[in-house]
Amino acid sequence: MSRPSAPRGDQWTFLTNHARVLIALAQDPEARGRDVADRIGITERAVQLIVADLEAAGYLTRTRVGRRNHYTIDPTVALRHPAEAGHPVGDLLATFLHREDTPTDDIGTPAS
Repeated sequence: MSRPSAPRGDQWTFLTNHARVLIALAQDPEARGRDVADRIGITERAVQLIVADLEAAGYLTRTRVGRRNHYTIDPTVALRHPAEAGHPVGDLLATFLHREDTPTDDIGTPAS
């Protein structure tokens, strides 16, 4: 009988690489693809493909500034999955971009 190398469930995460790239670019709109790739643990080519997907879907706009790109995110574009389509991507970004601004108590709920 063979055993899997890792227990079932050890490999999945809540966010896709598309979400991670979008969050990284929201945090640093002038980040290089190489830096985004290193930060989230994927290849630079994967970042390029994801940026192209996000740009084609209207989530971001890429503007050339000298030798670098500047990324502008449209927070009003709806999330793609039908179950989340009622929410704009700005809601997702707000969750991750402002978490350092909100003090939390020991169990992770906002402190009052």
